[in-house]
Amino acid sequence: MSDKKKFIAARVAKELKDGDVVNLGIGLPTMVPHYLDPSISLTLQSENGFVGLSAKKPPEGEEKYIVNAGGQPVSIHPNGAFFSSADSFVIIRGGHVDATILGALQVDQEGNIANWIIPGKKVPGMGGAMDLIVGAKRVIVAMEHTNKGNHKILEKCTLPLTAKGQVNLIVTEMGVIEVIPEGLLLKEYNPEYTLEEIQAATGAKLIIADDLKPMI
Repeated sequence: MSDKKKFIAARVAKELKDGDVVNLGIGLPTMVPHYLDPSISLTLQSENGFVGLSAKKPPEGEEKYIVNAGGQPVSIHPNGAFFSSADSFVIIRGGHVDATILGALQVDQEGNIANWIIPGKKVPGMGGAMDLIVGAKRVIVAMEHTNKGNHKILEKCTLPLTAKGQVNLIVTEMGVIEVIPEGLLLKEYNPEYTLEEIQAATGAKLIIADDLKPMI
């Protein structure tokens, strides 16, 4: 597949509904708004202190003044609002974020997620991930299925956890996987891959949905 990240972002965009308040993690998740259905209106929240984030590139000369939580220049809608980081986390911890979309180093069949540190490597900190994963009503992991051939979806995470049992959905270039009490349910698959290839790239047993359908 030529551009896995765009493919993943486009599929994740279909999970969002009109009126949602959504937080986007750094990297791939920031691409999601570019693939939203034009009829959908939602509010993007950034933990560094504002709601009303716009996917549009900021006007010339304003790039350095407004940045998202990852430090990228962004715009804000006319009806957006700025506030302190403390107030931003009141929104998150108060359960007012409908969905958070973020990447991961590892996810397992129990819905555990590890996405903030690899032991022995320098890290700037976990940011707002721990609060967001626990505070958001829905947690969607958007990531490539493997890392240089190594499994990222496992029976049990081996890296330090960011949160336990909070992941609802995993979207990769290979498929859409829902975390259910019985394990990992493959709901959609990318026809570019066989089910055998998807299973081989997954470090946990996949449950195949009765109504399995291709990703579109």
